[in-house]
Amino acid sequence: MWEKIEGGRPRTEDRTVRRRAVRRLTPRLRRRGPAGTFAAAMPNSFGKLFTITTWGESHGGGIGVVIDGCPPRLPLSVEEIQAELDRRRPGQSDITTPRKEEDKVAFLSGVFEGRTTGTPLAMLVGNSDQRPGAYDEMREKFRPSHADFTYQAKFGIRDHQGGGRSSARETIGRVAAGAVARKILAGAGGVEIRAFVTCIHDIVAPAFATCPTLAEVEASAVRCPDAATAARMINRIKQVRADGDSVGGVIECRIRNVPPGLGEPVFDRLEADLGKAMLSLPATKGFEIGSGFAGSLLKGSEHNDLIEMRAGRVRTTSNHSGGVQGGISNGEEIVFRVAFKPTATILRPQATVDLAGHATELVGRGRHDPCVVPRAVVIVEAMTALVLVDHWMRQHAQSRTFQF
Repeated sequence: MWEKIEGGRPRTEDRTVRRRAVRRLTPRLRRRGPAGTFAAAMPNSFGKLFTITTWGESHGGGIGVVIDGCPPRLPLSVEEIQAELDRRRPGQSDITTPRKEEDKVAFLSGVFEGRTTGTPLAMLVGNSDQRPGAYDEMREKFRPSHADFTYQAKFGIRDHQGGGRSSARETIGRVAAGAVARKILAGAGGVEIRAFVTCIHDIVAPAFATCPTLAEVEASAVRCPDAATAARMINRIKQVRADGDSVGGVIECRIRNVPPGLGEPVFDRLEADLGKAMLSLPATKGFEIGSGFAGSLLKGSEHNDLIEMRAGRVRTTSNHSGGVQGGISNGEEIVFRVAFKPTATILRPQATVDLAGHATELVGRGRHDPCVVPRAVVIVEAMTALVLVDHWMRQHAQSRTFQF
């Protein structure tokens, strides 16, 4: 059908056949918008030099991720990735979804004899404990505060089984990729990323003067380092679950040993990319760094981080900036917080409409977390690692490769 002619341009003997072929392919790439225009497909990639692309649905064959730009010769094993996925997987305690998934990861490409090759690194986690029948009613009805209506409005079609692509199960790919990024960061400069729960509903943990250890965070199912507060949080989650309801909360993340200089001026500021990374997670509703919104209540004389020399380094006497100034890391501990809404699926009747626009009622079914916050801790850490590796690579490419 196709022939090669001068200049390397293809031609066809039958232009009608060619046009038909284009029409068949086009819906796979783009969807027709209003008045015959075309809208671009939804992006599923993140990062500029260290780029990840996730794929898969909640009740499909599995979830996967492809990393492009991973440095070669990095020692990497399946067990290292699995350790992070085990922190995220469902069914870990009686305050999470009872869905039983082992979430076993497998390398498909990019690793040879225990080291990365520099080529695209692909990983796959299969789905096994699927119950699509629990979502039959959602085929015709929109779940309140879910992405059902918005996906239908955008694409004209949606996977109603567990939310499909909008499900938090998509974050498996992020956690797997984040595990690779964390290993790169640990080897590059001993960067330590620690996220933990500080608030569930109206229960707030006391401020932590120092960064909690991993053991302190993992000591409770709710991942709050303060034992007394963690016990109250767990009781609250169990209470709302018994009532067929849900709650949200806040995760704080602290990052140590980040060198000064990471981040870009203006549009790709480090805090801007961290904010985008966090707000791309399901159920997130807010992001703040350093003093955050509370900083707006202070005077400049109270909020400014004074500068001094300490142990031969430029340091600040306080850290209201949260480790980032002018969009660039200043070498201090990076501190930010992410707010998560209550789980949208609750086991109570709620008013909604169906595909035809008729008023109806819907009771949530399926297996869901009464609070997504504890399992989101590892996802916050993963996205943080992805942002930092990407900016570290960009900094090296711009400022260190060429010597003048």
